[in-house]
Amino acid sequence: MRKYIFVAGGVMSGVGKGVATASIGKIIQSRGFRVTAMKIDPYVNVDAGTMNPTEHGEVFVLDDGTECDQDMGNYERFLNCDLSGANYMTTGSVYQAVINRERSMGYGGKCVEVVPHIPLEVIGKIERAAAKHRAEITIIEIGGTVGEYQNILFLEAVRMLKVKQPHDVLLVLVSYLPLQGSETPKSSAESGTTGQGELKTKPTQYAVRTLNSAGLQPDFILARAPAALDARRKEKIAFNCNLREEDIISAPNVESIYEIPVNFEKGSLSSLILGKLRVKPRRRNLRDWQTLIRFIRSARTPVKIGIVGKYFGSGEFILADSYISVIEAIKHAAHFWKRKPVIEWINSESFEKDNDKLKELSGYHGVIVPGGFGERGVEGKVSAIRYLREKKIPFLGLCYGMQLAVVEYARSVLKLDKAQTTEINQKTPHPVIDVMPEQKKNLAEKNYGATMRLGAYPAHLKAKSIAHMAYNKGQIANRKGQKRSRKPFAIRDLRISERHRHRYEVNPQYIARLEKKGLVFSGVSPDRRLMEIMELPREKHPFFVGTQFHPELKSRPLNPHPLFREFIKAAIARK
Repeated sequence: MRKYIFVAGGVMSGVGKGVATASIGKIIQSRGFRVTAMKIDPYVNVDAGTMNPTEHGEVFVLDDGTECDQDMGNYERFLNCDLSGANYMTTGSVYQAVINRERSMGYGGKCVEVVPHIPLEVIGKIERAAAKHRAEITIIEIGGTVGEYQNILFLEAVRMLKVKQPHDVLLVLVSYLPLQGSETPKSSAESGTTGQGELKTKPTQYAVRTLNSAGLQPDFILARAPAALDARRKEKIAFNCNLREEDIISAPNVESIYEIPVNFEKGSLSSLILGKLRVKPRRRNLRDWQTLIRFIRSARTPVKIGIVGKYFGSGEFILADSYISVIEAIKHAAHFWKRKPVIEWINSESFEKDNDKLKELSGYHGVIVPGGFGERGVEGKVSAIRYLREKKIPFLGLCYGMQLAVVEYARSVLKLDKAQTTEINQKTPHPVIDVMPEQKKNLAEKNYGATMRLGAYPAHLKAKSIAHMAYNKGQIANRKGQKRSRKPFAIRDLRISERHRHRYEVNPQYIARLEKKGLVFSGVSPDRRLMEIMELPREKHPFFVGTQFHPELKSRPLNPHPLFREFIKAAIARK
C-alpha cells in the first residue's frame, strides 16, 4: 500500500514548508524508495498563471505546461526529477473538478456537498499522482498556515485518509520558534540557545492545538528557528504537544538550503519516518549531496552577478522569490565552478531616471535580464542591454530579456530607432517582436489563463554556435570526489527540449535583416518559424546570449543548466 507524508506549516507563512517537503523527499529517496512530491495551494485560482509575482512569487512551469507554485521547482531540483500537473492542485482546481463531475452526472444524482466531496476529490488527486509516478511514498505540502480558514478542507482530507489508512499516513508540522530577548543576551545555559535570547515554544504549542481541533495530531515537528534547538526546548515541546523528544527535529537557519537534507539526517529523520510508516530502509546514500555541500562551503572566490528586473519591490523589502529559479540556477553554475555566487538586484527603472547609473553595470562579472511582462521598466532594460553589449560584459537574456535584446539590436545596429515589441506599442512602425498569430484571439477575448505557449518544446541548434557547444558539453570533466556519470543535457542531432511561457516572438519579417547585421539565431523551432536562441559570435562578444525559453526551470544542483554554466564561466573569465 502506498504511503503518504503531509507537511503543514504553523505560526507564520514563509516558514520553509516547501524546502522541508523537498528535503524530506530527498532523504527518503536516498534510502532507496520511489518518491514524488505534491503542492496544495489554498488559492481559488485554478493555477498560478495569473498570480502577481510580487505577491505570490515566481510562476514555475512544468514540461506539460502546468503553471504552478515555485515550490514545485524545489521538488524537482532536490529530487532531480520532472513532475507533472498531477502533482499540483489549488482550491480552484479542486472545486472546478467537483463541479464538472456534478454537471456530467458523475455523482449519480447525489447531493454534492463541500464535505465530504471536496476532501474526497483531494484524496483522489493525491492517489492519482502517486500512481502516475509509481511512487511508494508521496510527500504533500499543504499551503498556508494552520488556523487559516483557506486550508481547513485540505486538513480534513488528511484526517479522512489517516482514518482509512492509519499506518500509511504521517503529518509533519513545520513550525517557527521566535528568538525573544536577543537585545539582552543571556547565558547559553539559561536560554538554551547561542546566548542571544530565548527560543519561545508557546506559538508552536498553539499551532499543534489548532491541528488537534481539526482532528489531527502531528507525528513530527520541524522546529524552524534562528538557532539550533536545545534539549530543554525539545522537552518542553514534546511534553506539551504529546510527542516523543526524538520526534522534535531542530531546523536552524542555514547558509544554503541544500544543507537541509544533511541536517535532517543528523537527527536520523529518515529512519524515524520509515519506522512510523512500518517500512524497512533499503540503503543510505547521500554521498553526492554531501559532496555538493562541501563544494558550497569551500567556495571562497566570489563571482558577482547582477539581475536587472522589476519584480523586486514589496514595500521597503526585496522579494527575491519573483526570480527564485534564476537565483538557484546561478548558484548551481557557480558551485560547479567552485565559486561563491554574489547576487545583487538591480531595478531597471533606476536606469530610466538616471542614465549615469548604467556605469554601475561595469562592477559586475555578468548580468542577467530575466523574464517579465508589461511596460514598466522596459526602457531601463533596453538601455542596460545596450551597455552590456557595447562594454562586452557577459549577458544572459531570458524570455522577455531575449526579446528586448532583439529590440535593442534593431535600434542600435539596424538604426530602427522606433523598433519595439507590440506588447508595449501595438502601433510601432518596426514591430521586431510581435504577438504570435495563434495568441491574437486569446488577447482579444481576454482569455489569459493557461493560454500562453507553455511547457516543453523542441528546438534545433546551429552547429558550432555558443549554444550548441554549451549543450554538447553535457557534464564536463568530473569533479574530484563527485560522481557525475549522467549527461542530462548532452544532445543528439543538435536537438534540445526546453520549457516556455510566452505570447510574443521575434517577427519573421525582421530575421534576415538582423542576421545580415551579425545577430545569430542559433536555436529555432523544428519548423524554423520561431526563434528560440539568439547570440553574438565570440569574436564580437565574450558571451551575449538570449533564450525565448526559461533554461532556469531545468537547472539542478548537481546538474547545472549548460547555458548558465557557460555564462558563469564567461563571468569568471571577465574577472
